[in-house]
Amino acid sequence: MPVARRVVFILFLFSLLAGAITGGNIFYRLSYLWILLLIGGWVWARVSLQGVKITRSARSLRAQVGQIFEERFDVQNDNRLPRLWLEIRDESDLPGSRGSRVLTLIRGREGRSYLVRTRLVQRGVYSLGPTAMTSGDIFGLFLKNHSTPAQESLLVFPTMVNILDFPNAPGLLPGGEALRRRTTQITPNAAGVREYAPGDALSRIHWLSTARRDKMMVKEFELDPLADVWIFLDAEHSVQAALPHPPPSAQVDDFWRGFVSIPLAPTTEEYGVSIAASLARYFLRRGRAVGFVSAGQQLALLPPDRGGRQLGKILEALAMLKAEGEMPLRGLVETQARHLPRGSTAILITPSVRDDTVLVVDYLSRRGLRPVAVLLEAASFGGESGTPALFEQICILGVPIRRVANGDDLGQSLSVEFADNFKNGDQE
Repeated sequence: MPVARRVVFILFLFSLLAGAITGGNIFYRLSYLWILLLIGGWVWARVSLQGVKITRSARSLRAQVGQIFEERFDVQNDNRLPRLWLEIRDESDLPGSRGSRVLTLIRGREGRSYLVRTRLVQRGVYSLGPTAMTSGDIFGLFLKNHSTPAQESLLVFPTMVNILDFPNAPGLLPGGEALRRRTTQITPNAAGVREYAPGDALSRIHWLSTARRDKMMVKEFELDPLADVWIFLDAEHSVQAALPHPPPSAQVDDFWRGFVSIPLAPTTEEYGVSIAASLARYFLRRGRAVGFVSAGQQLALLPPDRGGRQLGKILEALAMLKAEGEMPLRGLVETQARHLPRGSTAILITPSVRDDTVLVVDYLSRRGLRPVAVLLEAASFGGESGTPALFEQICILGVPIRRVANGDDLGQSLSVEFADNFKNGDQE
């Protein structure tokens, strides 16, 4: 019971008691006043939210960690009666969301809107709602609540860093010959012509064949000899490590700074996700076909493809990934490796210090694939030690390798030359 209602109820009882003891009419009249105040407040609260609607809208429902997410709240009073006050509570699970407001004196048939800006500090999928509204009488004796369920969700992509140089296998298929497999992409390898089908781009029409055969003909292409790049992210729960850390601040300090680099949480999960996203963008920008495999809370398997659409798919899978899987990296690789064509590049991202990591690298090499290892130093995240020894064993195999510790600059750690990285491993 609100405090104001409790006070009025106590005054009502006091007036009745005083009137019964003294017999004064003034006390009985006061008791009538308190009763009318309670009844009037109850009726007022019942109709306080009638005709009031709230909608939330955003320019984009996809953003990256470090960007500012802007959301618009529109409140519309379709009733002729004014609303003296209206409390809006933003119950979204988006970290740092500040959509809660108290609006006063919304006239009849009038609308009110305001903008909310939130700095995105954590990847994931967040619902934009529910949104609760509360109103009542002018004295706050009775309250009326209404909740609007979430209509949309925001997808926050992980942090990506710029990589200047990464071990890049030649990527040529054996003999440098093109794959004899048709593709909808335009490649330098033309395979022939076929009859036009609805949906074919006009740029693919072969006009000489069209004129010769008196019907629309389009060019067909084959995959070029660049081999695929596969990114394997180890999401097994038992090998992950994390240090305690406070939640990052989502305060928008400077609106004009559209993007701010948010420090990664000191967990192998966040570092691994950021590395996978950065490498995917690195190779896609260079025209390579990139695939992604991980077994977190569920299996994520994306076949190799090129272009920005593929990057969006990989970022979406990484945004929702949780390192809660039970499948070890060895099982994940051995299951998928048999389907990879020879010459493909397989990038392994793992915080594991188990000896079978070396076996996985050797297994990929013996199958004619080109492995590249990215080791997360688990000890720096509060996990088990043993990464330096594992680093040296993989180096002996002649496999390109990168090592990342907690607090390292990812762009620099992934871009250093292999020889320098090897030298640092020997020193330890």
